[in-house]
Amino acid sequence: MIAELVSSALGLALYLNTLSADFCYDDSRAIKTNQDLLPETPWTHIFYNDFWGTLLTHSGSHKSYRPLCTLSFRLNHAIGGLNPWSYHLVNVLLHAAVTGLFTSFSKILLGDGYWTVLAGVMFASHPIHTEAVAGIVGRADVGASLFFLLSLLCYVKHCSTRGYSARTWGWFLGTGLCAGCSMLWKEQGVTVLAVSAVYDVFVFHRLKMNQILPTIYKRKNLSLFLSISLLTFWGTFLLGARLYWMGNKPPSFSNSDNPAADSDSLLARTLTFFYLPTKNLWLLLCPDTLSFDWSMDAVPLLKTICDWRNLHTVAFYTGLLLLAYYCLKSPSVETECNGKFVTNGKQNANGHSCHSDVEYRNSEIKPSFASKVENGIKNNASQRTQLPSTENIVVLSLSLLVIPFVPATNLFFYVGFVIAERVLYIPSMGFCLLITVGARALYVKVQKRFLKTLIFYATATLIVFYGLKTAIRNGDWQNEEMLYRSGIKVNPAKAWGNLGNVLKSQSKISEAESAYRNALYYRSNMADMLYNLGLLLQENSRFAEALHYYKLAIGSRPTLASAYLNTGIILMNQGKTEEARRTFLKCSEIPDENLKDPHAHKSSVTSCLYNLGKLYHEQGHYEDALSVYKEAIQKMPRQFAPQSLYNMMGEAYMRLSKLPEAEHWYMESLRSKTDHIPAHLTYGKLLALTGRKSEAEKFFLKAIELDPTKGNCYMHYGQFLLEEARLIEAAEMAKKAAELDSTEFDVVFNAAHMLRQASLNEAAEKYYDLAARLRPNYPAALMNLGAILHLNGRLQKAEANYLRALQLKPDDVITQSNLRKLWNIMEKQGLKTSKT
Repeated sequence: MIAELVSSALGLALYLNTLSADFCYDDSRAIKTNQDLLPETPWTHIFYNDFWGTLLTHSGSHKSYRPLCTLSFRLNHAIGGLNPWSYHLVNVLLHAAVTGLFTSFSKILLGDGYWTVLAGVMFASHPIHTEAVAGIVGRADVGASLFFLLSLLCYVKHCSTRGYSARTWGWFLGTGLCAGCSMLWKEQGVTVLAVSAVYDVFVFHRLKMNQILPTIYKRKNLSLFLSISLLTFWGTFLLGARLYWMGNKPPSFSNSDNPAADSDSLLARTLTFFYLPTKNLWLLLCPDTLSFDWSMDAVPLLKTICDWRNLHTVAFYTGLLLLAYYCLKSPSVETECNGKFVTNGKQNANGHSCHSDVEYRNSEIKPSFASKVENGIKNNASQRTQLPSTENIVVLSLSLLVIPFVPATNLFFYVGFVIAERVLYIPSMGFCLLITVGARALYVKVQKRFLKTLIFYATATLIVFYGLKTAIRNGDWQNEEMLYRSGIKVNPAKAWGNLGNVLKSQSKISEAESAYRNALYYRSNMADMLYNLGLLLQENSRFAEALHYYKLAIGSRPTLASAYLNTGIILMNQGKTEEARRTFLKCSEIPDENLKDPHAHKSSVTSCLYNLGKLYHEQGHYEDALSVYKEAIQKMPRQFAPQSLYNMMGEAYMRLSKLPEAEHWYMESLRSKTDHIPAHLTYGKLLALTGRKSEAEKFFLKAIELDPTKGNCYMHYGQFLLEEARLIEAAEMAKKAAELDSTEFDVVFNAAHMLRQASLNEAAEKYYDLAARLRPNYPAALMNLGAILHLNGRLQKAEANYLRALQLKPDDVITQSNLRKLWNIMEKQGLKTSKT
C-alpha cells in the first residue's frame, strides 16, 4: 500500500502547477464550443456525437467516439462552467489514481519491494504524460487508462480464483465491463482484452510458444480456453458495435494531418509507417523534444531506402523480435525472484517462493494461487505467491507497450496524426515495466555490490531526470503562448499559426501578422492561416490585402465558407454589390460533406445568407430578402445566434406593411435573446406605428438601459419623441446620441435633422457640419449643411456647400431650388454670388 501511496502522491505533486493553466490547443473545440456540454442540449446527444460534438455518422466526423469523456466534461461544465481549474483538477486526480493502480499491478509482477516503487514513480513522473494530463482533452487517454487497469486487475483476480470459486465469473464480468468503459473513454481501451489474454497465457500459466497449443488442447486447461474464447468474443463484439455505431465508415483526414497516409508512393508510406513506432519509442526513452502537435512535416517522409533513418527502423524491429524470441523460447535454467538470484528454484526471497523455468517445464502447469482445505471445506486462500520470471514479465511488458499502440500504427486504418504524445499514455506502462525489470535483471546478474548500487542509482537518476523534464514541460502548458512557442522547432508552420491567433487575442497586431507570415513561409498553402491573416488585415481596415488572402484561402480550400463570407462583406461595404451577391450565393451552395467542423461551416453559410438578405433589403428587394432569410433559418445550426436574423425578418415584413408578421419575428428575436437592443428599437417603432405609444416608449427606454453608451438608442428614442411633438426632450436625445457616436454618420446626421425639426438651428448646424466632415462626398450631407447655413444666415458658406453637392449630384432638384433661393437673397443683400 505504501508503494501505491508514494507513486500516486508523486503523480499528484508533479502536476499541481497545471491547476492554474488555461485552456490550450484542442480544448477550445472539445469544450468551449462543444454544444454537447451545454445544459440545454439533451445529454443523450453525447452518445450520438463524436468527441468534438459532430454527429458520428456525418461524413466529416473525426469518428472519435468517447462519450464517457465528454460526459465528464459536461459534469465539469455543470459544476464550474468554463473555469479551467476544475477541468485540470479532474485530470490530475485521474492521473494519480491511474498511477496507484499501475503500481498495484506492478506489485503483482515484481513483488512488494523497491522495484515496484521504482516502476510506479517512473510512470508517475514520465514526461510523455504531460500532454495527456496538462492538456484537458488528454483526459480521454487518462480515463481510458483507469478502466484499462481496472479491467486488467479484474482479470488477474479471475485467473487466481478460476476453478476454486464461483466468484471468478464475477471478476470476468468486471473485466468485460471495465474494458467496455475503457473503450468508451478512448478507442484503444479495448486492447486491454488482448493484454489480459497475454497475461493469462504467458504470466499466469507461464507458457512458452511451443507449449501453447498442446496446453489448450488438454482437457484440464479447458478453463483457459474458455476464458480466452470469451475475451475474443467480447472484443469482437465491442469492435463490431463500435464500427456499426460510427456508420461502418472510417474517418477521412486532410493531407496535413497525416502526410504519409496521403502519399502517392507506396514505398514512402511503407518506410514512414515502419519508422514511426521507432520514433515513438525514442520519445518514451528520451523525451527531450516534445511538441503539442506532430502533424504536417514534423516528421519528414522517408522516401528512399537510402534514408539513414531506416537504420533506426531495422535496429528497432531487430531488437524487438530478438527480445520477444528470447522470452518466448524454451525455458532457461536460471531465474530470479524479487532481486534474488535463483538456480533451480532453491532460493526463497521476501516471502515469495520462486521456481526455476526447468521446474515449470517438467511439472504440470498450475495457477499462481492454490486452494487449501480446512475441515473438509475448500476455501479460496493463497498458500503462497509465485512471482513471474523475468521472461514472463518482459512478454507482458511488450504486450502492454505494443498492443495498445497498434491502433495508432496505420496498420488497419489511417489515423489523423503522425505522432500524438497522449496516445503513448497506456503504452508507457509497458515501457516503465520493461525498464524496471531490465534494471532488476542486471542487478541480479552482477555480483559486485558496487555495480548493484550503480544500477539502482542509475535507474533512480533516470526517474529524477524524467521528473525534472515533466516539471519543465508543465510550464509550457501553462498558457497557449508558451505552448506554441515551445513547438516552433518541431512543427513551425502549425506553431507559428497558432501563436498568431494568441498574439491577435492579446491585441499584439504586428506580432500576430509576423507570426502568420512565418507560418505561411513554412507551409504556404495553409487555408486556415491564409484566412486568419486576411481576417487580421480586414479588422485593421487593410481591405485590399485582406481580399487577396481570402482569395488565396479559397483557392487552397474551396469549401472554406468563412472566407467567402468575409470577402462578400468587404465587397458589399465597397459598393460592389453584384460581386458581393455572387460571393454570398456561392457560399450558400457549399455542402458540409467531409468537412472537419460542419457546425462552424453551417454558421458561416447562415451568416452569408443573412448578409445576402441585408444586401437585398438595402436595395429595396424585400421579397427576395425574405426568401433568403427563410433559407438561412432552415440551414442555421443549433449554436447559431438567430436574434439578428429574426429581427431583419421583422424589418422586411415592416417594409412590406405586413405588421402582424413583423411583430411575430420581432418577438422571436427578443425570445432568442432578451437583451437584443436592435429588436427593442425596431419593435418599439412598430408599437408606435400601431398606436401603442406607452409600450413603445418602454422598449426605447429599455434599449437605453441595456446600453447607456450606445448613441443609436438615444437617436431612435429621440425620433419617437419628435413624432410625439416632445421637441425639447427630442433635442436632448439627439445631442446625447451625437456626443456618444460622434464618428457614426447615420447617428450624427439624424441627430442634426431632429435638432433642426426642433428649431434648434445652431445645434443642428454643428452636427450637419460634423456629418459632412464624416462623409465629405455624400451629396445629402452637403445639401443639408447648406440648408441650415442658409437658415442661419451664413450665406456664402451655404452657397459653397450647395455647389459642392451639385458637383457630386448635378441633377438634384431640391439643391438646385435652394441654390436659386439663396442667390436671390444674396443679390438683394448686395453680396457677390458664384454666378456673377
